[in-house]
Parts: sequence; C-alpha cells; structure tokens
Amino acid sequence: MPDILIPLHALKGRGVAHRQPHRFERDARAAFDDGWGTLDEALARGEEATAPATQVSWETAKSAITRNDSPDIGFNQGLNPYRGCEHGCIYCYARPTHSYLNLSPGLDFETRLVAKRNIAELLRGELLRPAYVPELLVIGTVTDAYQPIERELRLTRAVLEVLHTAHHPLAMVTKGSGVERDLDLLAPMGAQRLAAVYVTITTLDAKLARILEPRAAAPHRRLRTIRTLAEAGVPVGVSVSPQIPFVNDDMEQVLEAAFDAGARRAFYQVLRLPWELSDMFRQWLELHYPDRAARVMARVQDMRGGKDYDADFATRMKGRGVWADLLRQRFVKTCDRLGFNREREALDAGQFRPAALRGQGDLF
Repeated sequence: MPDILIPLHALKGRGVAHRQPHRFERDARAAFDDGWGTLDEALARGEEATAPATQVSWETAKSAITRNDSPDIGFNQGLNPYRGCEHGCIYCYARPTHSYLNLSPGLDFETRLVAKRNIAELLRGELLRPAYVPELLVIGTVTDAYQPIERELRLTRAVLEVLHTAHHPLAMVTKGSGVERDLDLLAPMGAQRLAAVYVTITTLDAKLARILEPRAAAPHRRLRTIRTLAEAGVPVGVSVSPQIPFVNDDMEQVLEAAFDAGARRAFYQVLRLPWELSDMFRQWLELHYPDRAARVMARVQDMRGGKDYDADFATRMKGRGVWADLLRQRFVKTCDRLGFNREREALDAGQFRPAALRGQGDLF
C-alpha cells in the first residue's frame, strides 16, 4: 500500500507526493490520524505541504558507457550523467531504478538525485582503449541529461566536449530546453553527421503537461527548442512518448507542430508501468482523472495481455492487440502524410579520432 504522506495536489511541481516503498523494503509506513485530528490540523496549517527541495549527492562512477543487447532498442551504447530526474514525470519507466539505491521510486526519484562526478573523465578513458570500437552513443537513455541541475553541474556539457573532440557520433533524447546552451558543440557535429537530438513532446496541452511532467519545459518551449536546433543545422526529431489511452490523445497535432518546427524524424512508445510504477500511476489517475481511471487502465491492460505491464521484448515498446495496432496506424499514417522518417542518413562513426583526446585529461 502506498506510503501516503500528504495530498498530491499539495505538492506543486512534483509528480509524486509520497515516498513509494521500493520493492526491496520490508516495512512500509503510512501517516494516520491518531484520533485527535492532528494530521488534518497539520495539513490545514500547510505543514509539510511545501514541495521538498532537490538534493544532489555525488557518485564516483566505475564506468561511463552502458551497453545493452535488447533486440527492441535501436542502439547498443548509452550514457547517463545522472541517476533520478527532477522533471518528475509520473509515467517515467526509470523510476524503479532508484530502488537499487535503497531509495523510493516515488518522491526520492525526483528529489534525491545522484550526479556522476567523473563521467567525462571515465568516458575519455574508455574511448582511448585500444579495443574500443566506435558506434552511436545515446545520451540520456534512462534519465534526462538536461534536467534542471545540469545548468549548474554541467556534466552533460563535459561529456559533449569529449565526444566533440574525438569526433564520436552521438544522439540524445531530452525534454530540456537546456540543450540549446550546447549548440556551439552540437551544431558543428550535426553538420558533420555526428549528432542528432530528439525532443520529447508528450502533448500540446499545457495544463496536462504541467501535471504529467511537472518540471519539464512547457510544450511550446520544446517546440521552440526543435526550431532552434533545426535552424542551427542539427538533425532533430520528436518523440511522442508515451502514448497513454484517453489521456494524451493529440498525437497527430504534436507531430504536425513538431514537423512545422523543423523535426524530420519521429518515434513513439506506449505507456510502460514496470514494478512500483504501476501503483504510482494508478494513484495519479485517481487524483487527476477519477472519472476515467478504470477505463484508462483497462485499455493499458488490453495492450499488455491483461496485465499492467509485460516486459516481453517483442511488445513492451508498442504493446499488442487492437488498441496498440490503432496507435501504430495513427502514427504511421500521420508520419507518411507529413513526411517524417524519409531521410534515414546514419551518423558517421568513421570520423572517430581518439588521438585527439590524448593530453586532454586536465580539462576535467
């Protein structure tokens, strides 16, 4: 049962209001009324109703590049400068990863962040290994590399500097407008077929985005980011993910707006609810959409073989069944009509120049 501390609506700017117990915990705690009305009085006074501040701890990482062999993921190498994400997206499938840190995938995931202090130095060392074979490196595969703390910590910037120097191909997916800060690196790399950026726009409905992705850039701001990247010559695409039945039902409008802004590639995924995320998302639905919560979850289960989630590689990204097929048809037809995904020029790993990194260790 969720460890509910305060009403979700009291926490402006946060996606979850409770410290959801993670799956490795033995005990779960819940606030309760002791009969004297103290809990209600505290809430009435506004005690603990202020959104908790973000805390950042430093980690000395052991490696920079992560590798996967999942057949449904179109890349083999990823990199994430941060654990946890301040954007607070309620649907984030990465929330359960905080459980491995003995932290809650609920409020802790968006307030107790971990920064990898040596990420750029590690990356440089890994690229210099004689056995390293260059291929596309995707940044922000788990949590957003341009979440708000990047403005101060600049770890993503340091990583881009290494890749820029080495002429190593990269792609990234982000909701953060902070990516515009690094156009001095991304623009020349884009012109050399070494960089591409995908901006996630889940909906154009600002009111929905505010409760769905409370600390991410507003939809209109993300469209401006697409336009800025495209005008600078960076190959840019849009992710219309996740698709949530009866919640964000404006896929076609998002694709049209993104294409008008300059995006020429697009992809989507359906809602994924692994581990603890299912309970959190259900609570969010009951709060914001009580009239349709059961209907939303029924359609989610239709796409997951009757369960909230199915991790099968063949279906986890797009789902299965009638509703999943309907989403696929909508996406494909809209992309064909607008002209998305007609140019599939691959990024060029043949330009990799590791020798350029030698003697640069003191930069980080």
